[in-house]
Formats: sequence, structure tokens, C-alpha cells
Amino acid sequence: MSKKKDTFFNMVISLVVITIISGFALGYINDLTVGPIAEAKLERKVNALKLVLPEFDNNPVADVQKIKPEKAKDSIEIFPAYLKKEFVGAAIIGITDKGFSGLIKIMVGFNSNGEIQNIVVLEQKETPGLGTKIKGKKFLKQFRNKNPSTFNIKVTKDGGEVDALTGATITSRAFGDAVQIAYDEFVKNNKGFNN
Repeated sequence: MSKKKDTFFNMVISLVVITIISGFALGYINDLTVGPIAEAKLERKVNALKLVLPEFDNNPVADVQKIKPEKAKDSIEIFPAYLKKEFVGAAIIGITDKGFSGLIKIMVGFNSNGEIQNIVVLEQKETPGLGTKIKGKKFLKQFRNKNPSTFNIKVTKDGGEVDALTGATITSRAFGDAVQIAYDEFVKNNKGFNN
């Protein structure tokens, strides 16, 4: 009987030691990767800013404004762009969780008149081969040089002007929703950009 108790005790001690070592190892690896992950995210954001904004000479990342809109769960980042101290546009992150598989996070670049310069998909969890086509040039082209005040960004099934992706109408609707959220914030904050 005492041999069984010794074996059980040894197994418990072994598990505790393995758990402690694993915990320290995971913590150490996490500490090593936090910095590079944050740098990679920042680099993706800076590259997206270059793709969606008109030519600018300020540092939009340093001038970022974070606001909490009514329609989004997370705060939204607004990156104003200036050329020779004159407002030329803003990049705004639009977020929705109404995608087929949940989160869709995009960066929408507007020129100073509110026209969409370009859009970059930052995060999405949509179905490969269907919903992931929101990143495609053909789909994104529908939004370029359009002003959401005069262009209905809803899908045609809902009375809008956007051709939904085949087999991914829910994703297309969610994408339009994220664009609308970004545009609403652009309109709300437009006066503050020109100061």
C-alpha cells in the first residue's frame, strides 16, 4: 500500500514541477514576442495608411485620435493626413462583427471631400474563397472615388449600389456596414481636422 502512495505522490510532484517549468517557459516566450508582434502590427498599419490616404507629409500614427462610437464595440482610430499643414484626408478604421464568421476590420481612406480614396482589409475571419474576396481588387474597386453621402454602400439586394460577392452576401453587407461606420466618424470629426 505504501508503494502506491509513493507512486501517486511522485506523479503529483512531477506534474507540479512540469507545470511550473511550462508556465515560466510560456511567460518568457511571451515576453520575447510581445515587442515584435506590436512592431509588426504598427508596420501593417503604416503600410495601410500609405495605401489608403492621399499624399501626406505628417505622421498620422502620431496624430491618431481614438473615439468610442455608438455602433461599434471597440474604439475607432482616426488618422488625419496633412500636406503642408493643410488637411488632405483621413484614414478611419471601421469595425463590425456582423460578418459571416464575425469580425471584419478595415481601414478606409477618405480625401478631404469625403470621397473614399481606398480601403484595406486589416482583419477578417470570412470563409476562404468566398468571403475572403472582400480583399480583392474587383470588390474594392466599387468603393473607390465614391462619396457615401451620394453613393449607397448597401448591396443591391438591399437597394444599394454595391454588387455583393457571390455566395457571400452577409460578408458584403458587413463590409458595407464597416465602411458606413468609418464614414459616419469622418463626417462627425471633419471640422476638427481643419483646425
